[in-house]
Amino acid sequence: MNENNKIKPNGLALLPFIIFVGMYLGVGIILTLNGDKLGFYTVPAYISTIVGIIAAFILFRDSVNKKFEQLVAGCGESNIIIMCLVFLLAGAFSKVTANMGSVDSVVNLGLTYIPPQFLAAGVFIIASFVSFSIGTSVGTVATMGAIVFELASKTGISPALMLATLLCGAMFGDGLTVISMTTIASTKILNIDINSKFKNHLKLVVPAFVLTVILLLVFGSPKDIGNINIGDFSFVKIIPYIFVLVVALIGVNVFMVLTCGIILSGMIGIATKDFTLLKFTTSINEGFMGVIDVLIFSLLIGGLAYMVQQHGGIEWLNVNLKKFIKEKKSAQIVSLLMMMIVNIALANNTVSVIITGAVLGDVSKNFKVDPRKMSSIVCVAACVTQGLIPYGAQALMVTSYSNGAVAPVHLIPYLWYFFLLILSTVISVFIPFDKDKTEWDYETHAPVASTKA
Repeated sequence: MNENNKIKPNGLALLPFIIFVGMYLGVGIILTLNGDKLGFYTVPAYISTIVGIIAAFILFRDSVNKKFEQLVAGCGESNIIIMCLVFLLAGAFSKVTANMGSVDSVVNLGLTYIPPQFLAAGVFIIASFVSFSIGTSVGTVATMGAIVFELASKTGISPALMLATLLCGAMFGDGLTVISMTTIASTKILNIDINSKFKNHLKLVVPAFVLTVILLLVFGSPKDIGNINIGDFSFVKIIPYIFVLVVALIGVNVFMVLTCGIILSGMIGIATKDFTLLKFTTSINEGFMGVIDVLIFSLLIGGLAYMVQQHGGIEWLNVNLKKFIKEKKSAQIVSLLMMMIVNIALANNTVSVIITGAVLGDVSKNFKVDPRKMSSIVCVAACVTQGLIPYGAQALMVTSYSNGAVAPVHLIPYLWYFFLLILSTVISVFIPFDKDKTEWDYETHAPVASTKA
């Protein structure tokens, strides 16, 4: 963060990113309007990113070697690498379980015991619980993605709605749980207790969560329940998903969870003669290849975002958005917008929180915004934006399970939880229903009750 403070604001540094977004959305929209069924998938997202990177190399003044170092540093950022490794393991787990019949068994089991009209709401609730428990949206999508798309295919529920519902549930935990990197980052930069932030954030989340469940119960039912074909299922083949879910909820590292899940699926598949050892290894390779586009894109967008940051693009946003702050309420609204805009530029919620942390910390102190509330605003803005942007890792990953049938932009009209959560947060600025019982002492940087003890 100290390095970021030395960077001079430069609005032109945002131009390469604007070029990337413009090309990605423009090409996808034009192809879709011209009848291309694959639309946004016809030209891989990483091609647009490469164009943005080329623009950065042309526009930025540093030497070629310096710019290349910045690109590589961004590609190699720890959160980016972690995400890419999860993509690989998730792809392998998805392909192996599909080839040994696990996905079909889980789907048929669900259709047998859960009324179809409750499936969409059930997916949202379960995904929210899983993401809250394991603290990672990507891990949640990896655990449930294949099942959710297959449920949509068999029931006739809109695949876009079902995948959007999964995405909303996955981001629910990313912003709320105390073990999420985004939550941890937001509390560290504002120097507050993580449990205090959780209590405040929960008050914002509950109204949006309840309303989303109601909307899914009303609008998420299959059009023709009578024609749903329910096949057989095997409890043995369901074991890999039960194992992954239980072990993840216990708190085991997501890499260990997925790796053990792959091995267990392979052992069961070989034992049930669904595939041979050779087929098991080729299934893993097919899974890796299935996520390669998302992986390459994530690496490159990390590099582009870091170049934009290092040349003053993000600092320019911070400086100019602060000019609109006049008092306490505008401080909260501008902080919300600042966080959203920065995340649109970086496409990484945790990194966005870290980069804007010093600025938002000053805003909280200077305009007497309770840091517990500011931390919640930061998490809401970062996680909602990360879920909404069609080039975000989560949106790209969740739609990858549709094999091109659903593009990231198709999810946007169904991301009801995100819109309701933003609405809940904005309302809380003007009607502070989430206000903590203990006032905040800005001199001691602690709740008033704590200072008296």
